[in-house]
Amino acid sequence: MRLTSAFRAPRRIPLLQVVKSAIATAAAWLVAGWLIQGPPPVFAAIAALLVVQPSVNQSLTKALERSVGVIAGVAIASIIGILLGGSTWVILLAMVAGLAVAWALKMTAGTANQVAISALLVLALGGTSPEYAVDRVLETLLGAVIGIVINVSLVPPLALDPARRAVDALLQEVAESLERLARALEHPRSRAEVEELLLEARLMRPMRDKAETALADATESLTLSPRRAGRSELAEAHEQLARLSPIVTQVIGMTRAFADHYDPSISAEPVVRDIATQLRRAAHDVRLLVRSVTDDRADTEPPALTAPLSITAPTSEHWMLIGSLLEDLRRIHETLSADAEATP
Repeated sequence: MRLTSAFRAPRRIPLLQVVKSAIATAAAWLVAGWLIQGPPPVFAAIAALLVVQPSVNQSLTKALERSVGVIAGVAIASIIGILLGGSTWVILLAMVAGLAVAWALKMTAGTANQVAISALLVLALGGTSPEYAVDRVLETLLGAVIGIVINVSLVPPLALDPARRAVDALLQEVAESLERLARALEHPRSRAEVEELLLEARLMRPMRDKAETALADATESLTLSPRRAGRSELAEAHEQLARLSPIVTQVIGMTRAFADHYDPSISAEPVVRDIATQLRRAAHDVRLLVRSVTDDRADTEPPALTAPLSITAPTSEHWMLIGSLLEDLRRIHETLSADAEATP
């Protein structure tokens, strides 16, 4: 499994991107071969293939990286080839010189590799004249432009759905974690059940990280994209995750406090059932964040967690746990109340 994970992705790239890469590569080969006479247009085909990326912003970045790398590599190879010829040791010298120049100029790893590859290809294909160097640069620029045009023209890819699903899944998990904690407060639990409760709560952290990554990918896919649809939905998803992140931390903290200070007699505390009720109301209000996008009932259904809980002093055995739960519950209440006040 470790060996295959080095070259296999968890899921396939979209078929549309494969089709666009094939079209861009073929178009670059044909157009460059027609416009620029000489050797096969290898540089144009490679440039077009590399430029087709999951987003327009990434395509422009890759086009710039490719173009700068080719120009530098071709220039270095041409100068060394004119001065020293085209023997094998000169080709290797040009490649090493390309890497050294890229390092000295603090180029990115991709650009540095492109400098070395371009220098190697120019001399290996037998081109040392200035005309050959200029043609290869023009060929690369043409391939990069064709790749960008194809990527923009054929339905620019957006990554909104995965981001929306990741945020909604986190919202649902937070609500379920609140309800699980409410049930654990009301009825005695074994030590194994308490540890399982804490483990389930901690799983919200990787879910939050996944949601943040998905939103970053969605933002990247919309950057410089000509498509405008989905921008408001993405902004709302960003806002929901920003509001949800502290609640995730608080729910995990409440569950950790419950696990650290758990005693079966906690369910007998008079205030515990009131806390459990408040936790269920908080879960209800968290689910309203999901339905605000998918269900019109969110416009008429009020939040349930409307006021902080007032209690009498707990017994000395449980005051630390109950105090910790109440403090985190207060913070959740403030977050959800702020959300409700901000909603028109």
